[in-house]
Amino acid sequence: MAAGLRRAIPLAGLVALSTYLPTAPQAREHLHPGANRQPVFMAHGELDPVVPFVAGEHSAEVLRGLGFPLDWRAYEMGHAVCAAEIRDLGDWLDQRFASG
Repeated sequence: MAAGLRRAIPLAGLVALSTYLPTAPQAREHLHPGANRQPVFMAHGELDPVVPFVAGEHSAEVLRGLGFPLDWRAYEMGHAVCAAEIRDLGDWLDQRFASG
């Protein structure tokens, strides 16, 4: 996610699963002009014992505040993936490929 802030040429999208933005306090100063045009799919387990849910949630708020088009999802799971998350990510990817 931190690398996505610095992209001079935006990608078709960024995927962030059960993670957080470690550079959140400096995010605005690291943001490359236009990088916030990249759509983001971000998902996190509400019961994650590895990366706390609040860290992911805060990162999502930071990205929204920077103007990123963000699709934030929360799932009742730990630090894992679940069928609903994979389905939602697949739908999100389908939208990126359809519009590209």
